Amino acid sequence: MNQLLNLIVNGLATGMLVFLLAAGLTLIFGLMSVLNFAHGGLFAWGAYAGVWLYAASGSFIIAVVGAVLAGMLLGWIMERAVIRPMYGNHVRQILVTLGVMLVLSEMLKVVFTPNPLKAEVPPLLNGSWEVAGVILIKYRLFIILIGALVYLGLLLLLKKTRIGLIVRAGVHNPEMVQALGINIRMIFSLVFVFGAGLAALGGALLAPYSGVIFSEMGMQFAILAFIVVVIGGMGSVQGSALASILVGLSGALMAYYVPDLSLAANMLLMIVVLLVKPSGLFGVKGGGA
Repeated sequence: MNQLLNLIVNGLATGMLVFLLAAGLTLIFGLMSVLNFAHGGLFAWGAYAGVWLYAASGSFIIAVVGAVLAGMLLGWIMERAVIRPMYGNHVRQILVTLGVMLVLSEMLKVVFTPNPLKAEVPPLLNGSWEVAGVILIKYRLFIILIGALVYLGLLLLLKKTRIGLIVRAGVHNPEMVQALGINIRMIFSLVFVFGAGLAALGGALLAPYSGVIFSEMGMQFAILAFIVVVIGGMGSVQGSALASILVGLSGALMAYYVPDLSLAANMLLMIVVLLVKPSGLFGVKGGGA
């Protein structure tokens, strides 16, 4: 039983890390209909920026904030230079953003190093607690907390704020929103930059969790993020949160009990969900909830 509880905590922590990446992709892919396969590259850049800033400053807060800002800057450049000319053209988006993904991965090798980098957990979050025989690792609990706060923040942003209303309205009828004097293109640009920041946040938090980061990690986690968005339903933050937890738990449990199926577990989960509900768990595009 104790081992099962430990696996559940591990799965929840992994799921929350995937959610931070998938939440940004949900906003960009689900709400804006932009197929950004370079999203994982922003995740990897967040991880590298976080590790570098932590080594340089010794402050985990500075490292995380700096990583998020770096991700947002890259997202802003990407949206203006690459994505903006291709709104509405999914084929071009796939081809170009895959190329950007490769460029971002290679740039990591040039700017930092081609070798994997070691990442350390900050002293305050290092160690664990033992509760009723269950070992609770502090950093994993911290990730779960951050993921829950981001989830609640996104729900409040999309449902209770004016910009959330504009985003959801712009998804359904951009011409009407534009006619009301609102620059919907600027709003969508801000959403893209915000999603990039979430991806970088996920990367910055993953680095100490995994202990080692490498330049190709972006593609690996981007695939997980797309699986989560498809399972959860296009544009649904709630769906992405639930799907991330399911993906994290299935990965942790399968890796321990049936290691041979651990790699296929998430694909099998996606297939089962889509067979039962083709639109995903919360599959209303543009729902933003």
